[in-house]
Amino acid sequence: MPTITLPVAGGLAPFTTSPPRVFAKAAPPFPRIAFAAAHVVADPLAPQDPWLDAKIDWDRTIDFRRHLWSLGLGVAEAMDTAQRGMGLDWVEAQNLIRRSLDAMQDFPGAVMASGAGTDHLAPGPDVTVDDVIRAYEEQCEAVEAMGGRIILMASRALAKASKSPADYERVYARILSQVKQPVIIHWLGEMFDPALEGYWGNHDHMAAMDTALAVITAHADKVDGVKVSLLDDQKEISMRRRLPKGVRMYTGDDFNYAELIAGDAQGHSDALLGIFDPIAPAVGGALAALSRNDLSTFHDILAPTVPLSRHIFAAPTRFYKTGVVFMAWLNGHQDHFVMVGGQQSTRSIQHFAELFRLADAAGLLSDPDRAVARMRSLLAVHGVA
Repeated sequence: MPTITLPVAGGLAPFTTSPPRVFAKAAPPFPRIAFAAAHVVADPLAPQDPWLDAKIDWDRTIDFRRHLWSLGLGVAEAMDTAQRGMGLDWVEAQNLIRRSLDAMQDFPGAVMASGAGTDHLAPGPDVTVDDVIRAYEEQCEAVEAMGGRIILMASRALAKASKSPADYERVYARILSQVKQPVIIHWLGEMFDPALEGYWGNHDHMAAMDTALAVITAHADKVDGVKVSLLDDQKEISMRRRLPKGVRMYTGDDFNYAELIAGDAQGHSDALLGIFDPIAPAVGGALAALSRNDLSTFHDILAPTVPLSRHIFAAPTRFYKTGVVFMAWLNGHQDHFVMVGGQQSTRSIQHFAELFRLADAAGLLSDPDRAVARMRSLLAVHGVA
């Protein structure tokens, strides 16, 4: 197996790669719903200001969605993993959703849900709660007009404009009363997006949970599930146990997903996760094991992915997309390590070196020779010969 010299604390050290693991593919019926929030592939050759413009390589972006569907995973489209509101605007998000819906037709039984939010409405002192409602309505109508399912994304504008939990109740009641199909509500924590601090009208997560649950309970027929991204398994379990019957918990916990998906005597979480983008083959294998009630193999597959995920999602957590795209590059899903918004620069070479080692430990470097060659090129850019 190929060896590479990687940065370590205090210097450099040789590292020998391991053979990649081979994972079974999940096949229906699936024991859990598993959505991978998918990244977008930038077009590095487009004339642009890379911090301001979002030029996308549509062929490679859609090919990656085909990869996810081929492994039995669903696609959560135009979410924060796709740099929604962090480089990808609403105009391009609509284009992305439309192209992905078209591609999904080649995969009978495939599932996809798409983010609808208010990111075309800039938060500000003059923005009212009614403005937020209209912004949500515009995006929800657009997704439904394309034939898509809705993930109701958290709103920065609502976090800024709201005065109390009652404002959240009014906004969500209005939107949920109008949607054609049950939606997935996304509670994205401030560790992912600092602008969402105090969502649901309270800085205390447990108090905020009371408001979210009141909204869900009042409109349970319009809520397929809730995705909770707080990186706290006990808070998720607490909320899961209080959900109305028939409303799913979709874990958004990229630190504790294995145990949450496996569940306990009182229930389990389904999944909608950004980490499922880079570890998709392992997820397929774990779901295949779970369908056989083989919890030992399920945990054997996912356990080594958890340190990798915790590293990719390390604080500042909002920069996790960089690790996701780095993995896609190492594994040949794109030919460059360039990101929308220039976000390839948000992590250090030490971070990438440790990510490389953890990906190898999880058996997720699909072609070690290619991965080593690409890692060497990145090291050279950073002055590591």
